[in-house]
Amino acid sequence: MIRLIMHGCNGKMGQVISNIVAQDPEAELVAGIDTQDNGRNPYPVFSDISACDVEADALIDFSAAPAIDGLLDYCVERALPCVLCTTGLSAQQLAKVEEASRKVAILKSANMSLGINLLLKLLKEAAGVLAPAGYDIEIVEKHHNQKVDAPSGTALALADSINEECGHSYEYIYDRSQRREKRNQKEIGISAIRGGTIVGEHDVLFAGEDEVITFSHSATSKAVFAKGAVQAGKFLAGKPAGMYNMSHVIEAQI
Repeated sequence: MIRLIMHGCNGKMGQVISNIVAQDPEAELVAGIDTQDNGRNPYPVFSDISACDVEADALIDFSAAPAIDGLLDYCVERALPCVLCTTGLSAQQLAKVEEASRKVAILKSANMSLGINLLLKLLKEAAGVLAPAGYDIEIVEKHHNQKVDAPSGTALALADSINEECGHSYEYIYDRSQRREKRNQKEIGISAIRGGTIVGEHDVLFAGEDEVITFSHSATSKAVFAKGAVQAGKFLAGKPAGMYNMSHVIEAQI
C-alpha cells in the first residue's frame, strides 16, 4: 500500500484525487495540506506543511505557486518524493525545483494526462518534418474562468517540445496587439482563452501554403489529470533522487 500526502487537498483537484485514491486498493491518503480543513476529509489536514508529522511514501501537489518553496523544503528535509503539478512557477522557483531534485525524487509535469504526454511526443515528430518546410506554428489554449496563470503550463510544455526538436530556435509570442509587422517565421504564437467551465483544450496548428495541420486535445473532466497524478505518486514512491516526468510513468506501465 502506497501512502500519499495530498498538498492542496481541499482544492478542486485535491478533492478529485481524494475520491480516486479512496477507490484505489494500492494507495491511501494519510494526510492533507491546506489552509483550512473542510471537515469532510477522512484523513488529518494540516494548515502548515511543516507541522505535518505523518509518515508517507510520496506527496502529490496541486496547490498554488506561493506554496511551492515551503513544499520543496519539506520534501527535501524528509526525503519525500514529490509529484509537482502546480504551474505558473517563477524562474527562481524552477531553479529551486532543479536543486531539490538532486536530493529527492521529483516528478514535474504541467499536465498529468496520458493523452497530452503522448501528444508531446507526436509534436516532436511533426515539428521535425513541418518546421524545416516553413510551416508557421501557433498554439491556442482554453481554460475555465478561474484559472489564474496564462498561458497554461501545458501550452508552454507543447511549445517547448516543438522548440526542443527545432534546436531551441523559436521565440514565443504571447501578444500581437502591439506589433505592427509581419509574422516572423521563427516564432511560436501562444494564445490563451479564459471562460466558463472549460476544463482544458489545446490546439497546435502547423500552417503552411494551402494547408493547415491541427493537433487537438480536449479534457472533459478533471479526473483525467487526477488519475495520472495518482499513478505518478505510486510510481515515484521509493525512487532515488532525480527529475522525473510522465514519460517515465508511461514507460513503467508498458
